[in-house]
Amino acid sequence: MVPGPVRRPPDKERVAKLALPVASLHGVGPKLGERFARLGVDTVADLLCLLPQRYEDRTEVRPLGSLRPGEKVLIEAKVELAEVAFRGRRSLLCRVTDGTGAITLRFFHFSRGQQEGLQRGVRLRCFGEVRAGRTGLEMIHPEYRAVDTDTPPPEPTLTPVYPTTEGLQQQRLRTLAGQALAMLADEPLVDYLAGRFPADWPSINEAIEFLHRPPRGADTAMLLAGRHPCQRRIALEELLAHRLSLRNAAAGRRRERACGFDPADERVARFLERLPFELTPGQRGAWREIGADLGEPVPMHRLLQGDVGSGKTVIAALAALSAAASGCQAAIMAPTELLAEQHQASFSAWLEPLGIEVVLLTGSLPAAERRAARDRLASGGAAVAVGTHALFQEAVNFRRLGLVVVDEQHRFGVHQRLSLKRKGERGDFAPHQLVMTATPIPRTLAMTAYADLDCSVVAGLPPGRKPVRTAVMPEARRGRLVERIAAHCGEGRQAYWVCPLIEESDHVDSSAALERERELSAALPGLSVGLIHGRLKAAEKERTMRAFKQARLDVLVATTVIEVGVDVPNASLMVVENAERLGLAQLHQLRGRVGRGRDESDCVLLYKAPLSDHARERLTVLRETNDGFVVAEKDMQLRGPGEMLGTRQTGIVELRVADLARDADLLPTVVRLSDELMADAPGCVEPLTRRWIRAGSEYAKV
Repeated sequence: MVPGPVRRPPDKERVAKLALPVASLHGVGPKLGERFARLGVDTVADLLCLLPQRYEDRTEVRPLGSLRPGEKVLIEAKVELAEVAFRGRRSLLCRVTDGTGAITLRFFHFSRGQQEGLQRGVRLRCFGEVRAGRTGLEMIHPEYRAVDTDTPPPEPTLTPVYPTTEGLQQQRLRTLAGQALAMLADEPLVDYLAGRFPADWPSINEAIEFLHRPPRGADTAMLLAGRHPCQRRIALEELLAHRLSLRNAAAGRRRERACGFDPADERVARFLERLPFELTPGQRGAWREIGADLGEPVPMHRLLQGDVGSGKTVIAALAALSAAASGCQAAIMAPTELLAEQHQASFSAWLEPLGIEVVLLTGSLPAAERRAARDRLASGGAAVAVGTHALFQEAVNFRRLGLVVVDEQHRFGVHQRLSLKRKGERGDFAPHQLVMTATPIPRTLAMTAYADLDCSVVAGLPPGRKPVRTAVMPEARRGRLVERIAAHCGEGRQAYWVCPLIEESDHVDSSAALERERELSAALPGLSVGLIHGRLKAAEKERTMRAFKQARLDVLVATTVIEVGVDVPNASLMVVENAERLGLAQLHQLRGRVGRGRDESDCVLLYKAPLSDHARERLTVLRETNDGFVVAEKDMQLRGPGEMLGTRQTGIVELRVADLARDADLLPTVVRLSDELMADAPGCVEPLTRRWIRAGSEYAKV
């Protein structure tokens, strides 16, 4: 894209009508206005930017004789018979014909008036999905209306399907969008990017009008794929708005104050001397960057990335030590109690000899222990808190929280991270923040979703680590694996056997950890087999993990509770059952539990045939690479960015039209345009951001 002439924004948008509340539209009362507010729609302009998620083709009436199951179609036919049936479940059945065939309309929820309106001889126009029923083709709860010779022909445009909320029907949305489009014709939206890309790209107004009402003959396949030029135009502006909002958030944080720590404190030097290992070059490099940030009187906001086993925890401990040495407190939040307990054990072993008290705070602690931990934090007696979601509960108060560390940050919702950050806010004072992930963030995602974050990468693995060999096998070979485990453990090594569920389920045909533990104990009489899962009490989990770490257990049968943080170097074989049901990131995390010692390690992924195309693709990626960044790129393509970031429930990365994987080629242009606008048209930044983002400002702070 070629940059155009610099365009200065108007003093204010020339969209008086479009700035009116959505309640100014005909037919919108207070209740409907509340429902629109739930969608982030407050003004007429907001409604124009509420673009369709997909489209339905209602431009052509299909003859009944041509229908096939699975199609969504528009039909016109005459009612031949209507009756209430009581076969299994009460339903209203309406048989309609058009001379080429017949189909049954089935309604499970209906009124007396609806039943009376579907009399023999009435002609209906219906839209719905064709299904195979007991007596032929059916439509269940189709949209319909009575028609006659004066009824206009079908709409000449594709029918939009909008994101909606309870009580806001699609037809009402379409009607109101039509009113808004009529106002757009009189007073177009300001195009903040006019002249900044090639002339053959549509303007913002052309793109919005087209996407609300694609004409007959529009390239449906391109629209459904999200690749139409009008969708690309909106995607560009939407991605730009997100990046600008994060850049603004970063600038806003520079106006906050923080406690500057001393990363060269003598206790930091003693900590490093006491470690039973030397930091890797990657760890030293990451600590230099983090230590420099912590020394500044403005809040650090840094992402620490490192593949499984790269040694991020010791860097978090160094940061916590720096906070404590400077008279502040640190809070380390982990996604599971098992990981929190392991972190607490590591931090205590490292920090308490230096005179720094570490407390654990989780939901399953006895009430007396929780109260004692809260009292130590409130008084400042404990300098470091390690815990789960319990850390941001209302009853927890810190005397002077100066550092927040969030481990496996994608496991927490944005509201949760924000709640913990607020416990350290006092006036314009805010805590430093370090978020860590062993799920590397693809570069394409980081460029937009983490535009406000400084990023450190712990490159490489500790000396002596070898890549894990990964094999994919059908479950029919499970018996051979049991023999392999017997030989493996006979050599003094240990093994994991991972099952997705704790007990058998009628709904999911998946192995259960309880049953597998019984089977393996019987099949391996000379070995000690343990069991761990999320429903065990904390003390039971700790006893089992301690026994496994001390090699008093040969085989550990587990659910995915061991996915993060568990570190047993002598365990060098892992079997994952029903691997086809798990996501790429989860499988990569599980595989990271082995390969932590100096022995060659193996991971065997067992699957139940037949494999779907996506499952086959996931397992192939795991077999071919140990590189977490390659795994992450593929994971984003398959799952989408929202789940990777842990923000699906909040909206900050809930893009309306753009898709970070599909539209990755736009990101260099997004970066260039954001720099241009902030430099030569700063007045455009706030209104452009507001057009697409309404709930992101607070979330961007975390």
